[in-house]
Amino acid sequence: MSPKKILIIRFSSIGDIVLSTPVIRTIKTQLHDAEVHYCTKAAYSSLVENNPYIDHVHLLKDSVNELIQSLKKEQYDCIIDLHKNLRTSIIKLRLGVKSYTFNKLNLEKWLMVNFKINKLPNQHIVDRYLESAAPLGIKNDALGLDYFIPEKDSVPKEWLPETHQNGYVVYAVGAQHATKRLPVKRMIELCDKINKPIILLGGKEDEAVGEQITTFFGRTKKSERMEEGLKKLNKKALLFNACGKYNLNQSASVIKNADYVFTHDTGLMHIAAAFKKQVFSIWGNTIPAFGMYPYRTKFTIFENNKLNCRPCSKIGHQKCPKGHFKCMNESVFDFYLP
Repeated sequence: MSPKKILIIRFSSIGDIVLSTPVIRTIKTQLHDAEVHYCTKAAYSSLVENNPYIDHVHLLKDSVNELIQSLKKEQYDCIIDLHKNLRTSIIKLRLGVKSYTFNKLNLEKWLMVNFKINKLPNQHIVDRYLESAAPLGIKNDALGLDYFIPEKDSVPKEWLPETHQNGYVVYAVGAQHATKRLPVKRMIELCDKINKPIILLGGKEDEAVGEQITTFFGRTKKSERMEEGLKKLNKKALLFNACGKYNLNQSASVIKNADYVFTHDTGLMHIAAAFKKQVFSIWGNTIPAFGMYPYRTKFTIFENNKLNCRPCSKIGHQKCPKGHFKCMNESVFDFYLP
């Protein structure tokens, strides 16, 4: 008999929560009368509160004990733990119901990072998420990732500069760790090569970087006389710095309407995949072999495979441990946008 009331736990972060959406959808659509609850941190509520496959969202705020007391009242039939840490272990113990837990492959990642011994499965993390829930009888429906934008956060094209209203490319410049981001000079090089109207996306913390890039391409009195020549050369690297201007759902709306998306290894990459965008994915100290490359969408990987120091972390650093940052400084951008 299939469980009727199921709790899925994934506390963070943006990308991981988006990557968990096929588990949510397949449980809700493939198990008869399933009631699906989702537990995450309060900071990420906007990622799940509009998902029609979720019946109720539980938020971790300040107290794990308060969360557990709330969850106990629900009397779940089972728990799908897609986070697997100390807090989720405590929750599972205290609730005392059947649970299925995602394998984070910490040993395999440690071997790859520290000794470059590759024991990682050739499998996307989404498929590993689905495997953890497979005992319930669900199967991959091959529909990819989900992202649901509320109407109030839909960004109309009229909100964009006139130069971007008939098509644009998104470049998501942010990433949680510095070694997952291109240096600014390489971001400028990439924007110049894109050669189309570009919207830079990121948080408030990326605003200054976005300003540096847009200033480089900015029009001045001196540049006006060159405009006609640039038009003849088909130079169209027009920049709009939207970093810090939109909330997450609004940024997702901008991505949804983009022609192409360039992004580092970060949450917006997975949001782009949810909208089946063609993604150009830039990798520094982390590697696609960890299983978090764009899922079920067309994508191109930019990475420097000629280094024996990659990966240097499964997450990232604030600066290159070797000091040369060749993974980003010497990566090659080979692409063509029609």
